[in-house]
Amino acid sequence: MNILAIDIGNTRIKWGYSESGGWVRQGWVATARAAGLAAELAGLPVAQRTVISNVAGAAVRVHVASALNAAAPAPLWITGTAAQCGVSSGYAAPETLGPDRWAALIGAWHLTGAACVVVNVGTTMTVDALSAEGVFLGGCIVPGATLMRDALARDTANLAAREGSFSYFPDNTGDAIFSGAVNALAGAVERMARYLEESAGAAPPVLLSGGGATLIEKRLNAPVTLVDNLVLEGLLQIALQPAAGQR
Repeated sequence: MNILAIDIGNTRIKWGYSESGGWVRQGWVATARAAGLAAELAGLPVAQRTVISNVAGAAVRVHVASALNAAAPAPLWITGTAAQCGVSSGYAAPETLGPDRWAALIGAWHLTGAACVVVNVGTTMTVDALSAEGVFLGGCIVPGATLMRDALARDTANLAAREGSFSYFPDNTGDAIFSGAVNALAGAVERMARYLEESAGAAPPVLLSGGGATLIEKRLNAPVTLVDNLVLEGLLQIALQPAAGQR
């Protein structure tokens, strides 16, 4: 089966084209240039199924819809749900969970089949806990490093935007801001891993994905597996389900 999976994020639109369950081509365009997706997809064969996660709003959805091959079946725009692909949602209102988080959880469960912490680092960072039974226990949303630095530049008098790099003991303001953001992100992941370890009885692996994953990969005191795009992996699993209806 030929499947086109599209992950529409706040900063980037990532896509992957799969044949027989394996990726053949992948790419991305900036969300601000969503109209350019049509050129990216122009050379692909017609997909038998198209599955899409969108967190960037209605206007971007229109651009992406217009970029799809008119001969293909109508796409499935996924939403959070109570259960899918072996994962059950413990969210108070499952339909309000971001579709990217839901797809990433499904991708993580497909890859591990075990308790794990599912992290996607982009404009924001999501840190979600998945139990050994495939139950989404809950998670948190944290501003990404750029958002943190922008907030300091905007809302303080003396912390204007400036370059910086990570240091264990920063000795200048640029490094102090950048290191603070990285430590905040890493700390959120490590605390969730600790909570899940207390619940599961064993240290869970951390599945790390997203454009900002390399910022914290080496700063985590936890077993880490870097996955190129967990959302696309989850979208693929959703599309492969026999009952994956299109709407």
